[in-house]
Amino acid sequence: MNELEARIDRLESLAAIQQLPIRYAIAVDSRDMDAWVDLFIPDVYCGARGSGRDVLKSIITPAVRTFYRSVHQICGHRVEFDDADHAHGVVYCRAEHEDQGKWVVMAIAYFDSYERRDGEWFFVRRREKHWYSADWQERPAAPFTGWAGHDNPPDLPQDFDSWARFWADMDGQDIDRLTDRPAH
Repeated sequence: MNELEARIDRLESLAAIQQLPIRYAIAVDSRDMDAWVDLFIPDVYCGARGSGRDVLKSIITPAVRTFYRSVHQICGHRVEFDDADHAHGVVYCRAEHEDQGKWVVMAIAYFDSYERRDGEWFFVRRREKHWYSADWQERPAAPFTGWAGHDNPPDLPQDFDSWARFWADMDGQDIDRLTDRPAH
């Protein structure tokens, strides 16, 4: 492959990868679980439960049935290539979920791994991390959880590699003045 062909391939790959998160959002919001699992490599690893799209579908379907409607808005996507067939990235998302008369808003970042197989790009893995969840009528507040039955401790922003370095030279008491729940 010459340099121009490689550059075109990289641009086409970037476009294909950037479609994955929006296709994911539409599949979840339309409850098309077959389309959703087809975004992942066929042998997707699902931890102790095993591998494969059928296993993944058996995990996600009950999870999606814990709320009625959802709207996932993709806010930004950074992609970095490891080589011609592997990449990783971070996707920002604002999601809203209707659950028992409430609309819960979540600020999410997905940390993704991508792989091209037989010319098509797929998710290998998605790690979903949250800043907060709160009813849309409330401000996010400590402990940054506000969705009964879905309260996961927030992973962000402290899971960014740069976070601890940024705050390392600041006194903890000064940080405490900035937030009710410091992540240091």
